[in-house]
Amino acid sequence: MNDSNFDYDLGETSEEKRAALSYLSEAFAEAQLDGLDGDCVAHAALFTAFRELVDAYGEEAVATFAESLPARVRSGGFSTGRRH
Repeated sequence: MNDSNFDYDLGETSEEKRAALSYLSEAFAEAQLDGLDGDCVAHAALFTAFRELVDAYGEEAVATFAESLPARVRSGGFSTGRRH
């Protein structure tokens, strides 16, 4: 497994990844409209995502992927708007 399996830069993703991101974005928005706290939904989404990745790739591969996350977060890899 390499980071390209998890690359959600919309300029370089497959149609399947675009569709998945759209579904999840809609579900996230619906949960917030139903009154769930965005932070709570985000934590649940992360837990679910990591569980699915571990099921698909195993703990070690996912741990290696997770080690790259701090740099990606800091470089704006998950930012959609104004940077903090």
